[in-house]
Amino acid sequence: MATFLYSIGRFAFRRRRLVALVWVALLAIAGVGAATASTATSNSFSIPGTEAQRAFDLLEERYPGQSADGASARVVFKAPEGEKITAPENAAEVSGIVKELQDGSDQIASVADPFDKKAPAVSQDGTTAYISVTYDVSSFELTEETRDSLKNAGNDAREGGMTVEIGGDALMVMPETGITEVIGVVVAGIVLVITFGSLVAAGLPLITALIGVGIGVSAITALASVMDLGSTTATLAMMIGLAVGIDYALFIVSRYRAELAEGREREEAAGRAVGTAGSAVVFAGLTVVIALAGLTVVNIPILTKMGLAAAGTVVLAVLVAITLIPAFLGFAGERIVSRKDRKARKAAAEQAAATGEVLVGDAPRDNGGTRWSRFVQRRPVMVLLAGVIGLGVIAIPAASLEMGLPDDGAQPTSTSPRKAYDLLSDGFGPGFNGPLVGVVDLKNSDDQDAVLQRITGEIQKNDHVAIVTPPAPNEAGDTATFQVIPKDRPNSTETETLVHDIRDLGDTLKSEDGAEVYVTGATAMNIDFSEKMNDALLPYLALVVGLAFLLLMVVFRSILVPLKAALGFLLSVVAALGAVVAVFQWGWLGGLFGVEQPGPIMSVMPILMVGVVFGLAMDYEVFLVTRMREAYVHGESPSEAITTGFRHGARVVTAAAVIMIAVFAGFIGSSEQMIKMIGFGLAIAVFFDAFVVRMAIVPAVLALLGKRAWWLPRWLDRALPDFDVEGDKLRKKLDGDAAEGGSGKEERETVSV
Repeated sequence: MATFLYSIGRFAFRRRRLVALVWVALLAIAGVGAATASTATSNSFSIPGTEAQRAFDLLEERYPGQSADGASARVVFKAPEGEKITAPENAAEVSGIVKELQDGSDQIASVADPFDKKAPAVSQDGTTAYISVTYDVSSFELTEETRDSLKNAGNDAREGGMTVEIGGDALMVMPETGITEVIGVVVAGIVLVITFGSLVAAGLPLITALIGVGIGVSAITALASVMDLGSTTATLAMMIGLAVGIDYALFIVSRYRAELAEGREREEAAGRAVGTAGSAVVFAGLTVVIALAGLTVVNIPILTKMGLAAAGTVVLAVLVAITLIPAFLGFAGERIVSRKDRKARKAAAEQAAATGEVLVGDAPRDNGGTRWSRFVQRRPVMVLLAGVIGLGVIAIPAASLEMGLPDDGAQPTSTSPRKAYDLLSDGFGPGFNGPLVGVVDLKNSDDQDAVLQRITGEIQKNDHVAIVTPPAPNEAGDTATFQVIPKDRPNSTETETLVHDIRDLGDTLKSEDGAEVYVTGATAMNIDFSEKMNDALLPYLALVVGLAFLLLMVVFRSILVPLKAALGFLLSVVAALGAVVAVFQWGWLGGLFGVEQPGPIMSVMPILMVGVVFGLAMDYEVFLVTRMREAYVHGESPSEAITTGFRHGARVVTAAAVIMIAVFAGFIGSSEQMIKMIGFGLAIAVFFDAFVVRMAIVPAVLALLGKRAWWLPRWLDRALPDFDVEGDKLRKKLDGDAAEGGSGKEERETVSV
């Protein structure tokens, strides 16, 4: 592996114009594809294998022509204090708005008058009413004129003293990330400048990462309509791709500068940097790809697409790092090194020329990383206990995790959808915003009317039911639908119990009458989704951790090091989940992170955090511990190897972590709760994993294990493939080639400058 990548690095350095041209061409092609692609018009959500999805599929089959993809809205009215919405002047105002909406757009499918005697939509106390609006197209296909017509509905009523709020998905827009995303990239640039002391060296990772992300996100945008990619797919791919792209470039540029400091020629330094640090990048990227692609085992299309799209962006980041970075290093010349270091080396070279000494590079010097590693090795037990106990305390809120899918009730209280949600809840009951849709398959039933009466009668007896609407059969008479309005709010345990009670009743009816009863609707889908997430979490965790364990065992030629890496990851991800619960569910420091309305954690969050954080956590493990392994293989003691790893890796890993935290934290400013929560969760998880687990717990455990950390049974060592990640074979080959060429050893005794 190292030898192959060494050749790629040297080739890219020599043929830098060709390599750069290829990547620019790819970026242009992807950009044109994104610009000319049709806009994604669907944000579909399905959960294969669940009852709610089976009911949904049955509705599409038995009720042809009634598309469930159309947008919908509710215009909610509340009469002025002391008045009724049914008063003649108020009722006339509402009916006028019904007519206004009907004439306001040709995209409208139906507008339901709240005073229609067949389907009244007025609260029992007569103070609240709502207009139901449905559209022929999805929310993403609505024109601005249609949106404006909906937004302006009720302006006159507001002026007359009525409260008018609008809910539903018709006004849904693409999420905004805000200025904080740009701030994250700016922070990354500042960190790179501080780390390298050179604007050119700092700019390289940013430019190459943006090229890789640009190609990836443009490709996703171009394929969004064809592959039905959700609005969050490109955002997640951008988030992951930008973070790993900067980090991978950072590690290769850092190693290149280290090779220059040892006296290598620029092309040789580029080859060695890609051969060694590039090997770590490839395997680190593989762990991220495994974690993201592993989301396919959950068998939920939206998660599968998000995972594969993000994994593709990571692959691009790896390819950019091992090809475009060495090409750009060729363009950068000596400016890749800070002016201060160039002057110091020039002075050292002049002194060496005057004294006749041979100067190849700088002698190793102590830095913050070496001092920290020695401190940890002197007090490994104390550091280990402090790290484990600290993260354990932060993880405590995770035990109170409540999961659900967001609805308008999770919106900030200042928004119109949230106000509409609260008005409906106050006027019609807490369960009105989460109706259950019952679907009865009557194909195998002999007495259909009796079956429907029995079903609705039994459901109405349930203590958690407020209203059961009369069944509505289809034209063929083989299917009927009805609505159940729970007494309790949609995400309550009582409503979840009600859903299971109705399904149990359906099992009884199927055995007795042949009729099949299904429960669907947003609330039932939410319950099924959460249950499926819970069921999939452990198998997914076992698959991802198992595959990555095998991969790390190949990289490190050890059993205990991969085991320690996996356990450290579990500690950091549970602590991060605890922090997410504390902020987004309990509301602690919610104002600081823009959380206006605490509520359940999105069902997708735990499994998504496991996938993404595991891949990123393994990045730091590979980058930091590979350098230790390299030093150990080259003859250093376990203690010296830890110090060497921190001398070369601590500053770079710290910079990489700060950059990744800044990039993820930039998405906390998103207007969409899911993106905000993911950004916060990933940022805090990287902080815990990089600075507590990898920088403190890892050296403490390695210090306690000593040589045992690198133990591997001989039979297993022979069975595992050797990819030479630490570059030992590459080093021997290059030293041998240099000796045969008569040019003397390439690595000579260094002279301190």
